[in-house]
Amino acid sequence: MKLIVIPVTPFQQNCSILWCEETMKGAVIDPGGEVDSILQEAEARHIEIERILVTHGHADHCGGVADLHERLGVPIDGPHEDDRFWIEQLPEQASRIGLGHCRAFEPDRWLSDGDEVTVGNITLQVIHCPGHTPGHVVFYAAAEKVAVVGDVLFAGSIGRTDFPRGNHDDLIASIRNKLFPLGDEVAFLPGHGPASSFGREREGNPFVGDGAVGGS
Repeated sequence: MKLIVIPVTPFQQNCSILWCEETMKGAVIDPGGEVDSILQEAEARHIEIERILVTHGHADHCGGVADLHERLGVPIDGPHEDDRFWIEQLPEQASRIGLGHCRAFEPDRWLSDGDEVTVGNITLQVIHCPGHTPGHVVFYAAAEKVAVVGDVLFAGSIGRTDFPRGNHDDLIASIRNKLFPLGDEVAFLPGHGPASSFGREREGNPFVGDGAVGGS
């Protein structure tokens, strides 16, 4: 498995392309915008994009989904249906935060906790992690010990919960009870900023680390 990061939008959101080296089939995760740049990166590496994956319904993460879907004709997977209200108001969202015109979309498949998504010969586990948004999902490649976590967890921080239907307690529970048990060695790509590992965050994250919440 290979993964490259393409920062998009003025928010420098970590859009990524994940692909199977055996089949050269890939997925775009969280295309928030700048679709031409995303497609150029895929073409330069001879990756055949076979699906679009969405962690949650915020515009900087999914503002380019409709355009990319129109260009490629591939299915859209995710997020969880609890984020439908965010996706339905994508044009208003984008206008409020200065992203220009974004179109709403209907995923081909809403995802639930325990679902699986295949990309070439890679299997991604779907983990529903509410808190930042109610329908946020994480994509976890167990064999490679890599997770794409969107805006749930960051290097040294956690996702905001002051948006509509955000919930701080739910976010902490998602991280502590669903992500950290996957293992300290698991590397993760957040929605913004540098990659980290669950072990590093358990040890030193001031919001959700063991020292901050009394874990062991």
